[in-house]
Amino acid sequence: MIRMFEITPIGRVESPLLERGMAPKQGDEGAPDAWLVFEPQVREGLLNVRAGQEVLVFTWLDRAVRDVLTVRPRGDANRAMTGVFSTRSPDRPNPIGLHRVRVLAVDGLRVRVGDLEALDGTPIIDVKPLLGPVGER
Repeated sequence: MIRMFEITPIGRVESPLLERGMAPKQGDEGAPDAWLVFEPQVREGLLNVRAGQEVLVFTWLDRAVRDVLTVRPRGDANRAMTGVFSTRSPDRPNPIGLHRVRVLAVDGLRVRVGDLEALDGTPIIDVKPLLGPVGER
């Protein structure tokens, strides 16, 4: 039985990347700095988010194609078709983006991050700290 879930965005991305063709495949492949702009009702959730920290940003890839189950990795026509669950393709049944970024600055409800490949206007659904090895937590 398939159940439906509701996800409420907590903010949005402000980025110079306006369309998919402008975005690198991964953040460490030349993605620009961007702003995460949060809704006022989640302000307290930003407590202790600091410059220099690495975080995981979860987004809803709202321009993704949701009926795709196989792709050619990295859009390379010379590569074999692969199931989307073995790739980082944005096109998938539940297009959740996962982005490892470094916090560059915090200004109220705005958090500047480096190397974010998400498009301008992409909804943010969560932010989590990047944890070190078990012994360092």
